[in-house]
Amino acid sequence: MGPGPARGARHFAVRASVALLAVLTGCGGSPTNSASPTPRITPPQELCGRLISHWARVVLDGGEQAGLDYQAMGLSGGQNEILLDVTAAARAEQKRQGAAAARKLIDMMAAVRCAERHRSGSPTGGPWQ
Repeated sequence: MGPGPARGARHFAVRASVALLAVLTGCGGSPTNSASPTPRITPPQELCGRLISHWARVVLDGGEQAGLDYQAMGLSGGQNEILLDVTAAARAEQKRQGAAAARKLIDMMAAVRCAERHRSGSPTGGPWQ
């Protein structure tokens, strides 16, 4: 008696799984199949700037998450100080020049303050300073 339809389907599924595993692990394929982009490491000052800019916009816009404390936002105490300064300046700028100017100021101030914070490599005083 030859292989039935169920056995043939199982055989196909096993072969397909092995082929997929080989492709995913880079085994048995052409070199172009296993190429992947090199991950980019985000410098700490850039990550800080992104975080501050994001949360400053949330606070300025009065979003649902605007009432979170700095730890819930994933910020350190030092980053929170920057956020408070940036947000205060952005509120004043928004009153004078409008929302677009405030957003521009947020990005500029966050980048400058975070670069200052990380200019010697990393902030001193522990991870939450």
